[in-house]
Amino acid sequence: MDGSASAAERAYQAIRDGILNGVHPAGTMLGEEALATEIGVSRTPVRSALSRLQDEGWIVIYPKRGALVQGLSERAVADLEDARLMLESTGASRASPEVRDELAERLRNSIAAQREAFRTRDVRRFIELTIGFHRAFVEAAGNAILLELNDRLADRQRFLLFSKGDRLLARCDDIVAEHEELVERLRTGDAAGFTDALRQHLADNYAPPTATMGRS
Repeated sequence: MDGSASAAERAYQAIRDGILNGVHPAGTMLGEEALATEIGVSRTPVRSALSRLQDEGWIVIYPKRGALVQGLSERAVADLEDARLMLESTGASRASPEVRDELAERLRNSIAAQREAFRTRDVRRFIELTIGFHRAFVEAAGNAILLELNDRLADRQRFLLFSKGDRLLARCDDIVAEHEELVERLRTGDAAGFTDALRQHLADNYAPPTATMGRS
């Protein structure tokens, strides 16, 4: 990779991470010059990175004005919720008893770490833990294609969770209790109960109010 390509990739990763983790929330207008100074590159790789992010739907570029960070539309949020319900419930329902037992123990450790993240109000840490927590249900099916589809949604999931950081902290006890219920439903092989609990859990976490815009 030559220097210009490396700088463009570095700019892309920095701007993308800022969008996903809430540093650049929906509605923010990003300027090439400010981004270039912040990242430590010239404006050319920043321009390349912004073009790539526009193609992915995260921003809209307005010539001579900047790039506007987009949120997730209500339809996009609903579609994400529906897709996650299908992927995770399918994964859990296909797990063997041996896999369920092993996974339940692993996820109990994750829940303990989630409690600690909430105790220290470390939203970033909790978000990464919960993304891994829910990914494990899809992984349990042993289907590489399902897991690939799930991983393609991770950035949208991360963006949405960061946009609801205060709500996550306000619901911390409920979220942990809901995660514990999901693990217990998984352990006992209660596929229908798992799906019902997951549906309610996603609905509670994805509920408005949060201003959404743009992507569909």
